[in-house]
Amino acid sequence: MTTSTILLLILSVIIAAGLSFYQYLYKVKNQAKLYWFLAFLRFISLFSIFLLLINPIISRKINEIKKTPLPIVIDNSKSISELKATKEASELYQKIDKNKEIAEKYDVQLFSFDDEFKSLEELDFKGNQSHIDGVAKNLKQLYRNTNYPVVLFTDGNQTMGNDYVFSFQENTSVLPVVLGDTTTIFDLKINQINVNKYAFLKNKFPVEVFLQYNGNQPISTIFSIQNGNQTIHKQTVSFSKDKRAQSISVLLNADKVGIAKYKAIISSNVKEKNTVNNAKNFAVEVIDQRSEIALISAINHPDLSALKRSIEVNQQRKVTIIKPNEIKSLQNYNVLILYQPNTSFKTIFDQNKSAQLNTFIITGTATDFNFLNQVQNDLLFKMSAQKEDYLATFESDFNLFSQANIGFENFPPLEHNFGTIATKSNINTMLSARIRNVQLQNPLLTFTENGSKRNAYLLGENIWKWRLENNLNKKSFEDFDLFTDKIIQFLVTNASKKNLNVTYESFYNSGESIEIIAEYFNKNYEFDEKSQLTIQVVNSKTKVSKKYDLLKSSNNFKVNLDGLEAGKYSFKVTEKQSNSSFLGSFEVLDFEIEKQFVNPDKSRLEQLASNTNGTIFYPNQIDNLIKSLLENENYIPIQKATIKKSPLIDWIWLLILAIITLATEWFVRKYNGLL
Repeated sequence: MTTSTILLLILSVIIAAGLSFYQYLYKVKNQAKLYWFLAFLRFISLFSIFLLLINPIISRKINEIKKTPLPIVIDNSKSISELKATKEASELYQKIDKNKEIAEKYDVQLFSFDDEFKSLEELDFKGNQSHIDGVAKNLKQLYRNTNYPVVLFTDGNQTMGNDYVFSFQENTSVLPVVLGDTTTIFDLKINQINVNKYAFLKNKFPVEVFLQYNGNQPISTIFSIQNGNQTIHKQTVSFSKDKRAQSISVLLNADKVGIAKYKAIISSNVKEKNTVNNAKNFAVEVIDQRSEIALISAINHPDLSALKRSIEVNQQRKVTIIKPNEIKSLQNYNVLILYQPNTSFKTIFDQNKSAQLNTFIITGTATDFNFLNQVQNDLLFKMSAQKEDYLATFESDFNLFSQANIGFENFPPLEHNFGTIATKSNINTMLSARIRNVQLQNPLLTFTENGSKRNAYLLGENIWKWRLENNLNKKSFEDFDLFTDKIIQFLVTNASKKNLNVTYESFYNSGESIEIIAEYFNKNYEFDEKSQLTIQVVNSKTKVSKKYDLLKSSNNFKVNLDGLEAGKYSFKVTEKQSNSSFLGSFEVLDFEIEKQFVNPDKSRLEQLASNTNGTIFYPNQIDNLIKSLLENENYIPIQKATIKKSPLIDWIWLLILAIITLATEWFVRKYNGLL
């Protein structure tokens, strides 16, 4: 409190006392107790009002003890139940939680995880996935810039996410408690199957299978692949103590269009405790042809290889990079990508007048715009020799096909000649151009339709930078590759537009998220947000039917069908108002990943503890864990003193006091006839 404030307070006391004395006691001959009481009330009310007007700042010293957080995280997945460790998991964490000495030193907080990380409410050990990497990410968010230990009760078997061994932050000391029997149990396991989603008719497609052995004795096993009741591949695979893993590569024939379902099996003469992991289903969609795309360019540019890699991520696409003078015929291609066309492209445009192939024209600083104006009727280019960098702006009302904004506004600029681009036909623009913060009328990525003929225009070069930027931001090329795939899909398909489009997988693994996405467009082919979509799902074997509503998302409708048992299903999506419908089918494969484990992953948990300066513990060492936490001097509670300053005007009781004293004074005077 400052000197001036103190002087004001003293002055307010004098003034309040003086006024009270003057009104009730000065020149009063009979100074009865009543007048002294009234003078006191007047003094209190006046002084309270003066205090509120002066509004001094009151400082208070508050001492608090800040404890180190101690998150205790328990694995709530099915694998804990399969390893017969549910009882010890429940008992052990409570032993730490209820320890009084631990509670005095740490701020204990309980969490559980399966596919999600959440506060501990109830343990049922029914989770379909184990996401230990998610534990690390969530703890980072909760305890930023804090040094703390983590007690992690788990078997270490992760089924989703990145490698958790390197996920925890540096200031976190992880203390894993290994759940489950670590005794080596004989087990054969199909660990993973790598196979393309699509295969092409009359071609062979590769299947890569990773096998794993748990045991100490040499053993000979039989690995086979079945298609229905027919065994289409069989071989002998040997394992030993020093050779616990093998990879098998097999080429299978794609001889029938449609969904081909297979089962990989490994077996031996030795009886196993867990046979669930001896087989794994997989499926491949066989299609009758792939799209042949000619990427024609007279110049060399990084865009060419970036486009080829991005497009060919979809196994249905094949891109051939070729110069204009090398192409003899267009009959072998489905789509033409014309990169920065000039006069050398004249024969290509002449041939395409009869071939009528859809084109994707990409322009840039090497484009001959006078020539381009002569050979197409969609855009009119009025370009100067000056070069300019153009940024992208996503047009949310774009409706030719579904495309999310993947951060186009933050992508590097594309280089192009400066000028104006006028439209000569109806266009549908996905990306418009801007220079820095100035929005232009020029399109950057636009599409046209004339009957069955479709064209796309990208007005700028260096799109390779977009793909690289997407990978830097998302640690994946997926968003960009899907973006290019949708452009090519639009150009490959000449069929008339459908009002109802449904996206789904042909097969799902049991326990996985089963999500079906639908889009409904009105007669103007505009996305209809008010449409009412329902789906009826029928189990092909039991004929049990269930009906669900599809819920609106940002630019589509979704339904989650989690919980369906293994089997074949047919479905029908219907839009109520128009009665438009879509029929499809899928299969839920009998595969529960949490039942694949016979032992905890002790080695990875040891590595995790080592990487975080922690220590691994086993259930019989829980007392040692508690002792370690109590004796660790890195996590000592800190007494923290804070000065809390608050203005007196915030004290509501002072105003109440002034009101009460004034009211009491009035009442006493009224009662005694002094008013």
